[in-house]
Amino acid sequence: MSGEWKKKYRIEALKAVTKRSAFGNDIDLSDFVTIPKGERELDEDVKRKSLEVGVDLGKKGGTYLQVDHSVLMSQLASRIKGVEMMPTDDALNKYDWLKEYYWKALSVSQDKYTAIAELRQTKGYFIRSAPNEKIEQPIQTCLYIGTEGVLQAPHNIVIADEGSELNIITGCTADSRAKTAAHVGVSEFYVKKNATLVFTMIHSWSENTYVRPRTGAIVEEGGTFISNYVMIKPVRDIQSYPTAHLVGKDAKAKFNSIIYATKDSIIDLGNRIYLMAEGTSGESIFKVVSTGTSKVYNRGQIIGQNKNTKGHLECRGMILCPTASITAIPELVAEHSDTELSHEAAIGKLQEEQLHYLMARGIQPEQAIGVLVKGFLDPGLPGLPERLQDEIRSKLAMLERRSSPQEPC
Repeated sequence: MSGEWKKKYRIEALKAVTKRSAFGNDIDLSDFVTIPKGERELDEDVKRKSLEVGVDLGKKGGTYLQVDHSVLMSQLASRIKGVEMMPTDDALNKYDWLKEYYWKALSVSQDKYTAIAELRQTKGYFIRSAPNEKIEQPIQTCLYIGTEGVLQAPHNIVIADEGSELNIITGCTADSRAKTAAHVGVSEFYVKKNATLVFTMIHSWSENTYVRPRTGAIVEEGGTFISNYVMIKPVRDIQSYPTAHLVGKDAKAKFNSIIYATKDSIIDLGNRIYLMAEGTSGESIFKVVSTGTSKVYNRGQIIGQNKNTKGHLECRGMILCPTASITAIPELVAEHSDTELSHEAAIGKLQEEQLHYLMARGIQPEQAIGVLVKGFLDPGLPGLPERLQDEIRSKLAMLERRSSPQEPC
């Protein structure tokens, strides 16, 4: 992947290595190493942790697994037609045309994290669905941190070619022995004319993982991009603000986020949608429960730049502890007289009437709180297989057993 064409990105990255992000805390990445000691094998711990984030490594289908900086699995079953998958550096060596997509959905100099992702890139995956192919079975990928103190910096490129349908489930997790680690992943999505891409990401990091994903999407005429995000376990500090550019007529983008913030997690998440072409539409739905001393920031921005465009932002938050906090920051920008933008935000405590109703029917307070929280966060995520939705619901069901007015705080 080295060559003259990459030098310009390296130069841009070097200029941005100290550039702070517009949002979130500033993280010192100098303490994390790019090259871990030794190589991790595909052991039972890796299989178990991957399954917790919806990636079944024993399933015969399309699977990509990266542990730290090593690709342990990148395979497609023979029955899966019309899609290809391989490590990003292999794809860049194989396809000269792919260079035209590299760093086009977002800027390498956006901040210090995009810069580090270029300077210290560690693999990542390339996935492409062929024109007019409907890939019924989800492609699954897993980015796994297995070493203490490691910095994982993958660069992913996904292309849903014209008229195709592609469903990807990505699980990101960390081994119990990787108590402190950092993940700076770059993902670029390209949705071609009349194509549909459903991307579901499930995060299950360790309590001392610092996470800075950087994501950009470009959606062409008639294309649809759906991003589902789920995180129900604690993390040290995460900040992400994916941006979708709807450049083709009648293109659509929808972001769905489900967050259960616990302990002292710092969670700064949001997204931005540019309604650039006529008839484009965007929606962002954010559901969050905050407990302990966690701090959650939900940022959302929709920019209407053309006629007959529509956008909606929505944040629903529930606070279980007086020491927790949720901050909703919706922003609507109308740059055309024929754009229709709206937002709705509601943050509060558990509805006492509902709690009393359950308790009056013999349900213990701890279980009643869990039932209400689970119902509030119930996924119902578009394009997500029912099997995985059931798995997420089962994880939320754990709240029924462990939630109480005292325990989360």
